[in-house]
Amino acid sequence: MKIKEIPVSIFHTLKLLSLSATKLRLNEKKEVPVIVSLTSIPSRLGLVHLVIRSLMDQEVRPKKIVLWLNKTLKDSIPKKLGKLEGDLFEIRFSALECSHRKLIHSLDAFPSEIIITCDDDLIYRRNWLRLLFEAHQDHPNRILANQTRYISYDQQGKLLPYKQWIYHGGTPFNADAVLPVGAGGVLYPPGTLLDKTGDIDLFLALAPKADDLWFKAMSYLKGTTSSNAGNAPKKPIPIMGSQVQSLKKQNVDQDKNRSTWEAVSAHFEIDLSRQTGL
Repeated sequence: MKIKEIPVSIFHTLKLLSLSATKLRLNEKKEVPVIVSLTSIPSRLGLVHLVIRSLMDQEVRPKKIVLWLNKTLKDSIPKKLGKLEGDLFEIRFSALECSHRKLIHSLDAFPSEIIITCDDDLIYRRNWLRLLFEAHQDHPNRILANQTRYISYDQQGKLLPYKQWIYHGGTPFNADAVLPVGAGGVLYPPGTLLDKTGDIDLFLALAPKADDLWFKAMSYLKGTTSSNAGNAPKKPIPIMGSQVQSLKKQNVDQDKNRSTWEAVSAHFEIDLSRQTGL
């Protein structure tokens, strides 16, 4: 967390904690037909209630918010989290330990619903859900994300480091190379991912710590277009103390995302470099 983010994080944390859990559970705001789905890890279990509070306090309410946790945590739910459970928010359990559970289980549980995934270490702005759903109404068949990357190759067709996955003007734009990034929230309309998305053995072999890349491959193979929502609110607010353990340190700082995409694209024979005019 950057120093300048600390006061903002403290302010919004205190603001969320001042909200009555009862009022949050009995949210009577206009409902939009989406399921918000996320997961968390033991090191964030004491803080994830802040994320849930921010999701329950949106300008509009989703049909349901589901937090998927590993089954070993059933008897370790903090009171601050448990007291938020009700018709709007529920905790479900999984045998998996990987981040993919934030989506794959909800795909099975709610096959005909729009599912929006988000991260467990951020406070989401109150207009986050409304804006993302409005973008969906304009592009109902696309996977939409508030944050995206652009899978990029050099002139010889070699995959560039993840930090360079940014589109540069002056070269042909390849819509297939747009990568939704989970942190800002990703909206998945029903039927936009390959049935193989829930193949646990395969994604643990190819992309065990990079769910964004796995879901990207599954949408590409399904023929689904992904794009930036284009109307993102202010960036979500980092939660103090939530980054003790983070996949970003491996996937981004150690460039594991590049090697993971090489493995995934090789397995499925995905060659995005051929479609960029390189």
